[in-house]
Amino acid sequence: MHLSQADHTVSPPRVDIPRDYNAAHDLLSRNASRSSKAAFVDATTGAQLTFGELTEQSHRFANALRGRGFGPETRVMVAMLDTLEWPVVFLGCMLAGVVPIAANTLLPTKDFEFMLRDSRAQALFVSRPLLPTFEPLIGTIDTLKHVFVAGGDGDNSVAALVKSGSAQQQVAATCSDDACFWLYSSGSTGTPKGTVHLHSHLVQTAELYARPILGIRENDVVYSAAKLFFAYGLGNALTFPLAVGATALLLPVRPTPADVFKVLKELKPTIFYGVPTLFAALLADPNRPKRAEVNMRVCTSAGEALPADIGKRWTEEYGCEILDGIGSTEMLHIFLSNRPGQVRYGTTGVAVPGYELRIVGDDGKECADGEIGELQIKGPSSALYYWNSRARTKATFAGDWTRSGDKYTRDADGYYTYGGRTDDMLKVGGIYVSPFEVEACVMTHPAVLEAAVIGVNDSEGLTKPKAYVVLKQGQQASAEDIQAHVKSRLAPYKYPRWVEFVPELPKTATGKIQRFKLRALAG
Repeated sequence: MHLSQADHTVSPPRVDIPRDYNAAHDLLSRNASRSSKAAFVDATTGAQLTFGELTEQSHRFANALRGRGFGPETRVMVAMLDTLEWPVVFLGCMLAGVVPIAANTLLPTKDFEFMLRDSRAQALFVSRPLLPTFEPLIGTIDTLKHVFVAGGDGDNSVAALVKSGSAQQQVAATCSDDACFWLYSSGSTGTPKGTVHLHSHLVQTAELYARPILGIRENDVVYSAAKLFFAYGLGNALTFPLAVGATALLLPVRPTPADVFKVLKELKPTIFYGVPTLFAALLADPNRPKRAEVNMRVCTSAGEALPADIGKRWTEEYGCEILDGIGSTEMLHIFLSNRPGQVRYGTTGVAVPGYELRIVGDDGKECADGEIGELQIKGPSSALYYWNSRARTKATFAGDWTRSGDKYTRDADGYYTYGGRTDDMLKVGGIYVSPFEVEACVMTHPAVLEAAVIGVNDSEGLTKPKAYVVLKQGQQASAEDIQAHVKSRLAPYKYPRWVEFVPELPKTATGKIQRFKLRALAG
């Protein structure tokens, strides 16, 4: 299929959403006929929450909030592990018109303090294991009036709050353009930003990506290694399964290879959502299960571009494709993706119908096929703005278009290939070099587990690539080995002039490599 440069500007498909609309009510009411089916399963304990129980508990939670004076547009923070209480709290807030702010559970106290003060959240819903991180803040923030503990059993527990509420099904009179929830950006480029999404956004991602591209259906069992607080994980494990009546597996703990393999073997999800670093770790694990021991029919990857070698090896190992795609906190979920049966590893695929894409050069003009520039997106799930950040809002949301901050090229068939972040692109000898291209090449060395490439100035002040490399357990390689490997596969000017071996790469909780920390380390 050939797509000309004009083809990406045709009118995209639309999902018509009425003006009077509540996202939680929509997702729950779709499953009224499945009341006895498991909506969520705790992968550690086997405990289940049926669709009927989810609906009842969400409404009880919403009514309990109303009874305690939480009115429409009140903001609350949700800092909870992926347990069965998470969807009850999130959906219950929305039913009451309250705006939940899903927080990264792995942040330090100072970051939570920033988010609580920045958002002026009036309540905190926090998992008991996370409570010590918040204790220094309780009583010190004037706007934070209430703290409820998930996994607790006292009067201030989430369970007690749910039990206290009426089961009456009352839905706040929200509209499709009302603020529905916030997500703070992951901080891969610095300070997190409160990203405001509307009630209409969740279902847009389900109808434009999950159904037609992922092909999710009622009989699927899904598991997302990305947590619910992450935009990617929220769609994977909550919006998408609720939209079609599938069952989602929740893992409260950090997804180590051993834990992931246990889920894949024992609970046999048919859809597995991962990130590139996790796929690499799973393939490197000598205890990985055999193909016959799992039941995956399709996998997805997002967060960062998937190296082609990882995708090919995964498909050879397990017989299922990884649909590499790209989404963002700002766009809520994936807007550019590979398709089943049409995967081209090493690319991020083609535009998801319903989203328009363009690549813009430094001169502000659209790039021709093959030219590198910034990827920009127009679509119905774009965030409203960044809270309390007018300058950054204007820099990212340019009219109908959202600037991704990612460099891409597009080929004549409409496939897009990642070229790094706009602030990561290197100009070596006057020629742009994609750090991701160098990373992907380094990753093909048999001893390498992970790699990250940044630009470092040499003694003459000229920028050259430097590679930070994590070796596989028990493997050895020298800097010269890595350099020779890259030189044999890429243009000579692209090879890393320096190679530093490290035990691990700095990452966000969602698995994105924090290259700004590597740049600071390199000076």
